[in-house]
Amino acid sequence: MPAARQELLTDRLRCTAPRPSQAAAVCDFHARNHACFARWDPPMPVAFLTEQFQAERLRLAAQQFTGGTGYRYWLTLEGQPERIVGSMHFSQVVRGAFHNAMLGYALDESLHGRGLMTEALRAGIAEMFSPRVNLHRIQANHDPENARSAAVLARLGFRNEGLARDYLFINGAWRDHVMTARTNPQFVPPAEW
Repeated sequence: MPAARQELLTDRLRCTAPRPSQAAAVCDFHARNHACFARWDPPMPVAFLTEQFQAERLRLAAQQFTGGTGYRYWLTLEGQPERIVGSMHFSQVVRGAFHNAMLGYALDESLHGRGLMTEALRAGIAEMFSPRVNLHRIQANHDPENARSAAVLARLGFRNEGLARDYLFINGAWRDHVMTARTNPQFVPPAEW
């Protein structure tokens, strides 16, 4: 089973794999940014902002991480390990002829415009494309109105692959999404091929 590193370090960030002990910090992160994220995220369950809900979500994410089916990292600023300021996740990992994951990410609204998400995603993508995980492709979709997300993905080398109509139900309506992807030029086909 592919084993990603549990911690990724950048110049300004520490990116850590999920642990149930992060539940309170994850709740705080989502509560602080609830209004900002609502514009781009699907509806969340009523219990979403409770520690119990987040602890269970973290437990499942840790299982996915260990099992190689999803890799979520929680971001903290260097020197502030208790305050979560973002997340990135490589979900829906499919092997076989695909070797693909879907990328999602979020950053504390107070930190937008500082290059932190680009910094975190560079480290995350490098890990997903490393020999440890060895993905061939990462897909990322964004709302056409989300200029910040489009700019981050462009900086990271994601290519536009089209428009998915009525892709996700967000903020009370079905929303189109721009589909983008990046492939791994260093991909090594598995021995069983």
